[in-house]
Amino acid sequence: MISINYPKYNFRVKEEAGKEFIFDEIRKQWVRLTPEEWVRQNFLQYLIQQKHYPSSLIAVEKEIKIADIKKRCDIIIFKQAVPYIIVECKEMDVPLSEKTIQQILTYNQSLAVEILIITNGNITFAFETKTQKSLEDIPSYH
Repeated sequence: MISINYPKYNFRVKEEAGKEFIFDEIRKQWVRLTPEEWVRQNFLQYLIQQKHYPSSLIAVEKEIKIADIKKRCDIIIFKQAVPYIIVECKEMDVPLSEKTIQQILTYNQSLAVEILIITNGNITFAFETKTQKSLEDIPSYH
């Protein structure tokens, strides 16, 4: 398990018609603030501020095709225009389970990345696909 100290960030939040929205700096749009979205936005800031991944190399809710089925990856980080890391986010109350692992492995069938990360904000695991080993930390951009 990887311990993450999330950075402080002044998220832009608004309310419309009784629903909360958060501005996604990557997608440059307001999105519904769900518990999973809160985890995703905090993890994005961790990747950008502490791991120094340029926001231009990050895709959020990126559509991929697996056979004839369309799926959406929470976060994909690119390295030299090739998918490098997939991050699957769950809300804080959702335990990371075999189902979560199967979900990210299914995404990886299409993308073949080097690193897989699953997080619910409290608990985070990372796995290197080439060596098939768990990582003790998430690699920085450099």
